[in-house]
Amino acid sequence: MSRSIVLAVLSLLAASPAFAADKVTLMLNWYVYGEHAPFFLGKQLGFYKKEGIDLRIEEGRGSAITTQAVAAGTADFGYVDIPTMIKAASMGAPVIAIGVALQTSPMAAMGFASKNIRTPADIKGKIVAVSPGDSMSQIWPLFLKKVGLRQSAFKTVSGNATTKLDAVINGRADLLLGYVMDQSMRIKDATGKSVYPIKFADYGINLVSSGVIARKAFLKKHPGLARRFLAATVMSIKAAVKSPAAAADAILKAMPKAGHRATLREGFKLTIPLYKAPGAKKLTPLRVSASTMDDSVNLLVKSGFMGAAAGKNPHAYYTNAYLPK
Repeated sequence: MSRSIVLAVLSLLAASPAFAADKVTLMLNWYVYGEHAPFFLGKQLGFYKKEGIDLRIEEGRGSAITTQAVAAGTADFGYVDIPTMIKAASMGAPVIAIGVALQTSPMAAMGFASKNIRTPADIKGKIVAVSPGDSMSQIWPLFLKKVGLRQSAFKTVSGNATTKLDAVINGRADLLLGYVMDQSMRIKDATGKSVYPIKFADYGINLVSSGVIARKAFLKKHPGLARRFLAATVMSIKAAVKSPAAAADAILKAMPKAGHRATLREGFKLTIPLYKAPGAKKLTPLRVSASTMDDSVNLLVKSGFMGAAAGKNPHAYYTNAYLPK
């Protein structure tokens, strides 16, 4: 090939536009809090860009709504409560979990540390705020049975996510059912007071929690994109675990009004132990074992959160196929 032809080819290549990154929307389960830090850190560090992804992170208004958005194709990926997605999938929603982040349950009964409510026995005679119908209220009776505590031993008040928090903050309830890295930090932000959680998982009631989901048709059409998204997300989680402070600060850099630096950092630090199932060997982030998923689905059936028929094939609700090898 002559020198003039080579120069002409190089000139054409130089003039050609670079390949555009894939625009991807990730919808979160809720308003931004510490647990979401890895996504913001990964975007800040360029992990998604390196994988050819132009990532847009949107806040959610509940896992059920985010699951619906992914099922309808208005969001490419969702970060949701996996049990909520499983229930939707069992009823026909065309979605599947492609990466399970939290494999120890964050569910807990929590109240101000100053009240010294530290064991299930301490709940006797207290007032507990719950939100009927959510996954925590469904699992709560199993926890009570496990620890030998009767519903009649304490008083229950009902409310939505906001009124539950207000009840504890304003002293109308001693405890609420919430997540160790979420509601506890919201109470601390509002009052400056520390919160003590009685964790369900510490008493043998455990199931998977947050993870990444996608629409089945999307995965069939864009398998490579799903792999690249998860590769970047795994890198993001690893980086965040190594530097929790930087991860939390990445949230504030992207969303200055997302919260207070101290509680965003604390909230993410409380998230880190949840990435591994109790007693499990260390796995690549987002990779879940069959036994962990089996146990979770069985617990959902036992609690009445979903019917027995829906729990016959736990493997239908998740896949590790798109994760890095």
